Amino acid sequence: MNGERDLTVALDGDIAKARHLAAEFLARHQAEQGLNISQRSVDLTQLVVSELVTNVRKYAPGRARMDLRIDDDAVEVTVWDSDPVLPVARPADAGRVGQHGLEIVKAVAQDFEARREPVGKSITARVALLDGPDDLRP
Repeated sequence: MNGERDLTVALDGDIAKARHLAAEFLARHQAEQGLNISQRSVDLTQLVVSELVTNVRKYAPGRARMDLRIDDDAVEVTVWDSDPVLPVARPADAGRVGQHGLEIVKAVAQDFEARREPVGKSITARVALLDGPDDLRP
């Protein structure tokens, strides 16, 4: 753990492991710090992690890292890889099978950013911790 609300891990391409780390990160903060986190937020965070790690595995072989950070009312998922090519959402095509990951991430995230880094690129998606005022749990 890098700070109270941060986690950085090297990615080895294991999507299930990355999903598990994200869920565990959220559960730990919910238990230790009393954060209100909806089950939907956990599910969406795992979906975002799945899509971003899948893209790294398919399109950017080499070193990669995932950063998770709690920021106010959201979790930020950042995936860095060594390939400088930024992803581009493809036009809608009902006949296309697969390659919808970026569209999915953009649809479920509050914010999305892809940026070039001095080496490679980073993709950040921000997922709300709660769905709305009715979602609060003790």
